[in-house]
Amino acid sequence: MSSITEIAHTFFEACETGKGWEGCSEYCTADATFSAQAEPLLDVKSVEQYAEWMKHAFTFLPDAGYEIKSFATDEERRSVCAYAVFSATHTGEGGPCPPTGKSTSTDYVYVMEFDEDNKVRHVTKIWHAGLAMKDLGWLG
Repeated sequence: MSSITEIAHTFFEACETGKGWEGCSEYCTADATFSAQAEPLLDVKSVEQYAEWMKHAFTFLPDAGYEIKSFATDEERRSVCAYAVFSATHTGEGGPCPPTGKSTSTDYVYVMEFDEDNKVRHVTKIWHAGLAMKDLGWLG
C-alpha cells in the first residue's frame, strides 16, 4: 500500500492538471467532502464537485499550471498539506466573462485528510480567491 504522502501527491497532481473526478476518484472515498472559504467555491461540497470544477477551469484558463512550494505529512493526524502557487491567463471561452487576457499567480494550500484505507476523505482548500479574481479582471 502506498503512503498517504505518495497518494496525496498523485491526487494533487491529477486535480491540479484538470483530470476531473475520473482522474482523482481512485485516490478518494466515494463520498469525499470538500470545503473552502473562497467565493467561487462556496457551493462546492464534495471532492468530486471540486475536481470537476478544476477540470472546467482549464477551458477558460488553458495555460493553467502550478508550482509546489511545500509538501508536508502529519502521520499522527493522517493529513497532508500541499502549498503551491497556481498561475494562469484568462484566454479561453466559458469563464465568468469574456476572455480578459489577464494573468494571476495565486498562493493556495490543500489540506488532505485520509481514512484508515489511505483514501482521501476530505480536502480543505485555503485560498484568497478575491485577489486572483481581481488579477484576472473579473472584479473591479
